[in-house]
Amino acid sequence: MKSIHVVEDSLPLAWEKAVIACWEQGESFPTEYDKPGDPHSRDVTALIHVRRPFDEPRLHRAFPAGLDDLEKYRCEVLHGVHNHWIDPTVGKWEYTYHERLFEYRLPDGKIFDQIAGAIEKLRQAPHTRRAQAVTWQVWNDMNIADPACLQLIWFRISGGRLHMNVHMRSNDAFKAAFMNMYAFTELQRQAAHELGVQPGEYMHIADSFHIYGSYFADFEGFLNTVKTRKPEDRVYTTDFARDFFIDGCDALLAEPDMPEPKKELVRKRRAELAG
Repeated sequence: MKSIHVVEDSLPLAWEKAVIACWEQGESFPTEYDKPGDPHSRDVTALIHVRRPFDEPRLHRAFPAGLDDLEKYRCEVLHGVHNHWIDPTVGKWEYTYHERLFEYRLPDGKIFDQIAGAIEKLRQAPHTRRAQAVTWQVWNDMNIADPACLQLIWFRISGGRLHMNVHMRSNDAFKAAFMNMYAFTELQRQAAHELGVQPGEYMHIADSFHIYGSYFADFEGFLNTVKTRKPEDRVYTTDFARDFFIDGCDALLAEPDMPEPKKELVRKRRAELAG
């Protein structure tokens, strides 16, 4: 296995640098999702250290999704707006990250809020090494169709700031990693607020940080963007994205099957954005 270690101040440029390093240095691996004729993926183990993840600009223009989609994903991770889609018996989702982090179902059927537990542990001992939340269910996830990529989130307070490490089993470097990193840092911000401290540095660790062979043509467009645009022309501020984020909230609120308590959380988020 090859590895990369990326250290950057900003979130978008850390992601950009890591994706390019994966492309240039990645080892060739087949995947369990390849179709006949697909090239092998490029794959590395990655440690991505973002020193100031909340500094603006916080968004990369070339991540392959819409800004409204980014807001929808944020609401999925922080608020569980699509937890009602969890129903493996009818071919829908088998879990969500929010369910595993905030509504973790233990083998005996009891529910435990791991994030709340980690926050309480940090209140008791800010220097603790035990404040973490795990997603992997060893009795279940090895053989399901789409096992959790996120494995655990680990917190520590140092210098009056809440730092966070995220461990990924597998991470689609090009099409998913930026959205993951953005939403997870939003969770970091929320936890820091509950603790009454500032959010700090962010570490993103991926055992398999990969670019699928089926994406190679799309990725050439990303590389061309990086080559031809100045760094300041490859990023957006969250203030620029505000209207698109509101559009994402409106799209969620238009979903007829979303439970009312979840819609209320989206309304609150929309009001904050429109503020």
